[in-house]
Order: sequence, then structure tokens, then C-alpha cells
Amino acid sequence: MGTPDLDPEQLDRYSRHIIMDEVGPEGQTALLDASVLVVGAGGLGAPVVQYLAAAGVGTLGIADHDTVERSNLQRQVIHGDADVGRPKVDSAAEFVAGLNPDVDAQTHETSVSPETVAGLVDGYDFVVDASDNFPTRFLVNDYCTLAGVPFTHGAIYRFEGQVTTFTGEGPCYRCLFPEAPPEGAVPDCATTGVLGVLPGTVGAIQATEATKHFVDVGESLDGRMVVYDAAEMTFDEITVRQNPDCPVCGDDPIESVRDVEYTESCAVSAD
Repeated sequence: MGTPDLDPEQLDRYSRHIIMDEVGPEGQTALLDASVLVVGAGGLGAPVVQYLAAAGVGTLGIADHDTVERSNLQRQVIHGDADVGRPKVDSAAEFVAGLNPDVDAQTHETSVSPETVAGLVDGYDFVVDASDNFPTRFLVNDYCTLAGVPFTHGAIYRFEGQVTTFTGEGPCYRCLFPEAPPEGAVPDCATTGVLGVLPGTVGAIQATEATKHFVDVGESLDGRMVVYDAAEMTFDEITVRQNPDCPVCGDDPIESVRDVEYTESCAVSAD
């Protein structure tokens, strides 16, 4: 690699990265050349977008089909009161533009479905699953795993959060959760509430995983899941092992996400 071509403003903006031996100008250039798709611009997506934009990830895709509601503002920190009623992707893109002119925020005002997932994911180097529902989580896992796109997954519930990363070299989300729980078994935030600062912690870990991927430093959470309990202030680690019978990353994987019905259990039916 040649000498990174960083202008004076970039040398100033990213100086705390550049002086780190583990990052340096080469690592910062890798971030500026990187592209990340963030699925969801809500509680988890907000800190992910904030920190990846600040870090200088050059192309930041933001996919979400919802509009900003006032009840979002307790935790979705990239949106403000004046954004209520606006598409979340527009509010997020405006936030990115105000934070870092180096970042190209690409908006995708759509839901993730078997029909749209290829057009959303293809062309991005890394995906952050910041979604809030099981069909989207399973679909992101299945498509990214089959397409060989690394991604990090996060989820939150009341005082608890979980984070893991899948690089394609080990297990996938279905190795841990073969199918979704029965409808109603896991209530959503609108029903049970969520501690406002919780997604900040979980989303920051997801952003860390994405940043480390491009800088190529440290160990990822591939094969591990971190479980965070904000009430007790504890972090536990769960080992995630690859299942050879997994229908997505196992010995006989499905050919396409179109082979799966992403409703209710999201299970992959045996042939």
C-alpha cells in the first residue's frame, strides 16, 4: 500500500486514530474506503450510524422504512424533536452530513424482504443488523451468510442486550437460534419498554466490531455472543458453535433466501 493520501482536515479530524500504531494512516484510509450497510435507524442503528460516521466510514448505507416518532427520542439519539414525522433515513442522513462531510450517506427507505435484500446488501463490505424483529434478523443472517458478507448482530430487551459477529468462517445466527420464538413470546419495546441508554452500549459494540473489521485489529465476536445486563452491570459470554446440520452455513445449505418463508417461525423447511 502506498502512502495514504489524507488531506490536512482529515489528518486533523482523525488524528486520534492516526497516532495509534494499531490504526495509523493506513487504517484510517481503509475506513474511508469502506462501505457499511446499517439495517435499522432506530435504537441500535442510531449509535452505530453516529460512531461509524464519526470514524470516517466512507460509504454508510442506512435502511429503514419507518418515520420518527416522539417516543423514539428517549433512545434514538441521531433524531431530534424537529424530525418527528420524517423518514428515519432522511433524519439519519442529515445527521451524518452535519457530523462528517467525508461520509456518503446512502438512504434506503424500504423494508428488508427476500425481494429487496440483494439490492440492499450487494455492494457493501459489511452489514450491521440493528433491526428489531426476527424475520429481518433471520433474513439478514441467511442472505449475508450465503453471499459471504460479514455482519454483526445486536438485540435489546428492557435492561438486557446481546451482540455477536459472523464473518462466514464459523457459525451463523441459525446455529444459535434455528428459528424464531413463538409469536408473543418476546414482547417488543413498545409493550415492555427499554432502558434508554441500553441501545447506546450495544450499538457502540456493534460499531466497534465493524471498525475493527476494516482496521484489521483484535479479535471479533465470531463464535462468541456477549450478553449485557445493564441492571446488574455484568457482561457474560456465550460460545456459539457451528452446527454442521445448519440449513444456511452447514454441510448442505439452502441455495437462496427465497427458499424460506420469513413469517412466524422463519424456519427452513426440510426437503
